[in-house]
Amino acid sequence: MGKTVKETPLHEWHKGRGANMSVFGGYDMPLWYKSGAKKEHLTVITNAGIFDTSHMAMITISGQDAFDLLQLCFTKDLNECIGKNKTPIEPGRCVYGAYLNEKGAVIDDTIIGQIDHDSYISVVNAGMGATVTRHLLDHAKGKDVTVTDLSDKTGKVDIQGPLSARILAKVLQSPEQVFEGMPYFSFKGYFDKTSPLSEKVRLLDGTPLLLSRTGYTGEFGFEIFLDPGDLITFWEILLKAGEEFDLIPCGLAARDSLRAGAKLPLSHQDIGAWPFLNNPWPFALPYDARGTGFTKKFIGDESLLGIDKAEHTYAFAGYDLRKVSTCDPAFVMDAEGTKIGTVLTSVSDMAIGRHESKIYSIASPERPGDFRARGLSCGFIKVNTELAPCEMVELQDKKRKMKVEIRDDIRPDRTARRSIQSML
Repeated sequence: MGKTVKETPLHEWHKGRGANMSVFGGYDMPLWYKSGAKKEHLTVITNAGIFDTSHMAMITISGQDAFDLLQLCFTKDLNECIGKNKTPIEPGRCVYGAYLNEKGAVIDDTIIGQIDHDSYISVVNAGMGATVTRHLLDHAKGKDVTVTDLSDKTGKVDIQGPLSARILAKVLQSPEQVFEGMPYFSFKGYFDKTSPLSEKVRLLDGTPLLLSRTGYTGEFGFEIFLDPGDLITFWEILLKAGEEFDLIPCGLAARDSLRAGAKLPLSHQDIGAWPFLNNPWPFALPYDARGTGFTKKFIGDESLLGIDKAEHTYAFAGYDLRKVSTCDPAFVMDAEGTKIGTVLTSVSDMAIGRHESKIYSIASPERPGDFRARGLSCGFIKVNTELAPCEMVELQDKKRKMKVEIRDDIRPDRTARRSIQSML
């Protein structure tokens, strides 16, 4: 017997609008709508798009020992994690990191938010709520802590793109007050009607929300959590409010190409069952000032520090739209034609292109007048040797070979970190 495929509360809405559906993380989800993945990708860069992300899971961790449990299980040091000065986490702030096993491999990545010193939320990937909850409970024995898996008990919508705040301002009570003092990786409100935090962010009709200045596209926007019973109404209210801004629904295909162009990993694909080392996301580990040790003890730390040699993960960008199939699988070859690794992600970012060897985005303010964004392949590779930025390698599947460039970054001039005030 196969596993039952789950559906989000918006499932029938997606099907009724002609969405191309596919199973992802155990859920039947829209890949793209009639507008097509290319338009959805570009609209997020120029205007705004909304995504049904209710397949993701939220976990709450509360109690006197909640902080200590997360310090043990979560990679980031919550005493040194906010801003350039690495101040402690505080209510209303959140931070990216991962849960590792004893070997230093990734169980799942997550964003942790602090409600108060004894209460936290952890947002994990589709189908991972039970796994991560069990991991936390295994290490909570003897501690005063309660871990609750809210999988399928939370509605979630992401609105991403430079016009996101202007659209949300039309549907929120007191939007100026909500947006004030809300930097990147912060949140306000809560969706539980019994929580005092639920009074802080409400729709015009009184519906409470948890509004987070985070996302998975690299662009300015928000993640919104609410009661699943309110999801369809909110989705349609948001689309109506966004009509004048050309807001459109977007599927997982655009989400995947946007996140790859923003150099964001997909858990269990770009990070997974291998040591969480030598990748583009070292900030998720609590390195000390010397970069040779960690500022705290956590599960997997000794294994990571004890590894002399590990594979390297790099971001890459190609020279045209062509990509390789990671299902073949696709391999990485060096200049001598020697196989040195595998391709983890290969997609096309339709908002970028090259002009005289430099990559520009359609949102780049100083792009050349004759620049055209024809789109470039991009993604991540995992290899057994160290490579340098701008170094060339060849990707090869059963159908094609293509040269790509190792990159420190991919899509330039992303908007995720801009202040809300500058985007209104």
